[in-house]
Amino acid sequence: MSGEPEDSRSQPTAAGEPETYRGSAAQRRFEQVLTWSRLLVLIPVVFLLLDAAGSFIYGSDILLRSAAGLIGEPKHVGGRLGQFLIVMDSFLVGATLMIAAFGLYELFVLRNGHAGKRYWLPSWLRMNDLEDLKARVVSMLILVAAITFVDIAVESHDEQGILFIGLGISAVILALTAFLRYGRHGTGAPVAPAPAAPAPGPAPAPAQSDQPAAADQQQPGAAP
Repeated sequence: MSGEPEDSRSQPTAAGEPETYRGSAAQRRFEQVLTWSRLLVLIPVVFLLLDAAGSFIYGSDILLRSAAGLIGEPKHVGGRLGQFLIVMDSFLVGATLMIAAFGLYELFVLRNGHAGKRYWLPSWLRMNDLEDLKARVVSMLILVAAITFVDIAVESHDEQGILFIGLGISAVILALTAFLRYGRHGTGAPVAPAPAAPAPGPAPAPAQSDQPAAADQQQPGAAP
């Protein structure tokens, strides 16, 4: 016993560094406010879902109008192919908005909560960080850009304009593809590989007991 008062805020750890102590009550309250502030992400989640619903409704309206026109005038099917591409584009945009909404909710809200035994999203929609969210959204944007170009190519009669638009969209798709391929590998420190498990070898031979030898040593001294 040295008689000196112990300071719980500067107790050394195994690494020789002072242990982090709990802050004041005001600091803890502020941290709780920051923790609950992540629920503000529900605002963009709700609006993204509303935008997705509007895109689905818009595409369905175009589909119904196009189907009614085809039934009345079946000879003009070729002139309505662009409308079906617009319908597909609208549905893909809605799906992209829904993926963004799911990702934000999962990263900011669900990750800190109890997911339960049954996961609420399929496995291909599970996102662990913002890189996963960006990868899924960028993949959908590439598909939407390709369909938009096909729609323009079907409806337009300007060959030179289509060529320039195609070159521009191709450059954008190449840039997004490069981002998907090299974006994650270029950020963060490299992860060290896990140590390999030792190869299974032959089982060690059982240790021989010394009891028989001890018994043999006792036989000469036994009584007749």
